[in-house]
Amino acid sequence: MTHAVLGAAVGEALLGRRLGNRALAWGALFGSLPDVDVLVSPLLGNAWELWWHRGPTHSVVVMVLAAWFLGPRLAKFWKKEKVTRALAGWFVLAELGGHVLLDCFSVYGTGVWWPLPVARVGFGNLFIIDPWFALPLVVSLVMLWRLRTKKEQARRRRIGAWGLGLAGGYVVLSFALKFWVSRGIGEDLARRGVVCERRMESPTPFNLILWRAVVDRGDAFWVGYRSVFEGKDSRVRWTVYPKGREAVAGLEKDGGFRAVDGFSGGWWIARRHVKGAWMGDLRFGEARVWGERKGMVDGYCAFAWDVMPGEPGEKLRRCRFPRQDAGESLWRMCKRAFGNREAWEANPRLAGVTGSLPEFLAVEE
Repeated sequence: MTHAVLGAAVGEALLGRRLGNRALAWGALFGSLPDVDVLVSPLLGNAWELWWHRGPTHSVVVMVLAAWFLGPRLAKFWKKEKVTRALAGWFVLAELGGHVLLDCFSVYGTGVWWPLPVARVGFGNLFIIDPWFALPLVVSLVMLWRLRTKKEQARRRRIGAWGLGLAGGYVVLSFALKFWVSRGIGEDLARRGVVCERRMESPTPFNLILWRAVVDRGDAFWVGYRSVFEGKDSRVRWTVYPKGREAVAGLEKDGGFRAVDGFSGGWWIARRHVKGAWMGDLRFGEARVWGERKGMVDGYCAFAWDVMPGEPGEKLRRCRFPRQDAGESLWRMCKRAFGNREAWEANPRLAGVTGSLPEFLAVEE
């Protein structure tokens, strides 16, 4: 829905004066177009699907070719509305570009520079679904839909501009808060004398207040949470995830392993099991389950796979985590965002590893 409403708002900005409310519909269509890759995904294996989703259809090459090919045809279709080839081409480019840029704001990774062999782009300033970004766009579009006469064109432009402006302001705010949290994380690591190879920060679901940091220490990842309301002297409670690279020894040439390694950008941990190895991507927040043992919290990697080279059929299989109480998790996360650490942080265990009991994890206070 977010891509559709953003596309509709961009369509109004570019073609609203000529097409009226039809610009909203055309914008919503073209704003969602890069996600046609999901129609092909069911036909692919799990390894190829990781490469394909947000891959070629989200690249600059495809965006430019689509604008060049579709621009003249749309201009011919809208000839009565006096839409030029240049305007139609810019419309296609802006719609596809807006979709891809929005995808780049998450940590998922987008193949902007395909087919070049470079890393996917992921800024990590917004959660993969953020209703607060979409809300001003939805409100503005509902108001626009009711303004259909030529006398109301000026008001349409103002409302459309306000919707895009508020959504854009939210994105700017997300970068500012990310910078603030990142500085606090850096100061915490500096006080500890910790040297890291790289680190990343991203917001927790549906908000910009509580952020999650992952620090690459070479042989382990440190995962911690920090609220924008915490002072510079506030200490982060780090959970230590050993990487377990020895678990994939001998699997480096396997297609499933290469797919997960490329998709995650190396932000993965691994554990060995009898059929191969389990791999979990730490860029995404863990699904948390409380109550299995008193004082414990079990964390399941939101994205995890079994790599099983010797198995028949699909050799890379997605692991699913058990159902959790989403309401409890969101409530605990909210309390942690506003300073209640005990509601969110407990003695951690890594759960969901194929063939293994939950693994107790070390903590750095």
